[in-house]
Amino acid sequence: MIIPALDLIDGTVVRLHQGDYGQKRDYGNDPLPRLQNYQQQGAELLHLVDLTGAKDPQARQILLLRKLLAGVSVPVQVGGGVRSQEDVSALLDAGATRVVIGSTAVKQPELVSGWFERFGADALVLALDVRIGEDGKKRVAVSGWQENSDQTLEEVIERYRPYGLKHVLCTDISRDGTLAGSNVALYREVCARYPDIAFQSSGGIGGLDDIAALRGSGVAGVIVGRALLEGKFTVEEAIACWQNG
Repeated sequence: MIIPALDLIDGTVVRLHQGDYGQKRDYGNDPLPRLQNYQQQGAELLHLVDLTGAKDPQARQILLLRKLLAGVSVPVQVGGGVRSQEDVSALLDAGATRVVIGSTAVKQPELVSGWFERFGADALVLALDVRIGEDGKKRVAVSGWQENSDQTLEEVIERYRPYGLKHVLCTDISRDGTLAGSNVALYREVCARYPDIAFQSSGGIGGLDDIAALRGSGVAGVIVGRALLEGKFTVEEAIACWQNG
């Protein structure tokens, strides 16, 4: 399915270039009408990132998120600086269907394994951002991509499979925010290796051709952010393109 995404800083819809807060573009402070419009066009799942909360969990935009989640009737997955069990609970209580967990899943696997046991695998999405080295290894980056961990994508997935891991949002960092197309080969490979996991592709979707290229790759969902904000195509067109494969 097509998953429209919004990134939020202090109530404003923004896009960062490759995770850099210094390179952000503003798209207005109207997230709710945008989400409602995406839903009206047929989106069955939405994705929100609280970038304010990612930088400072104390400043999480919980009131705004609650309002946004109440304003749509489709499931919404929410992420941004989720570091504690309280963070997960707060987002689920605010109405999130699933909580997206990034760096903490890589840095503190014992902690996050406990969340799987407590909240269930269907309530959690692991967001794994990878840098693919010249050796072909998919190293997972952490802390807003400021640093590489020594773990590969496969190692992190294997760590959580015993806990029933179901949802993985995988981004090839080199493509994010670039509109340069997805790393289709990456998704083909991981989806074939782990057919029991629903992978969401993220990063690089610039046009309908990029969505068409992912058909048959095995991904369960395609996250689309900047291209929608810039009017490259509509949600409706994206869904039609995805379904006509």
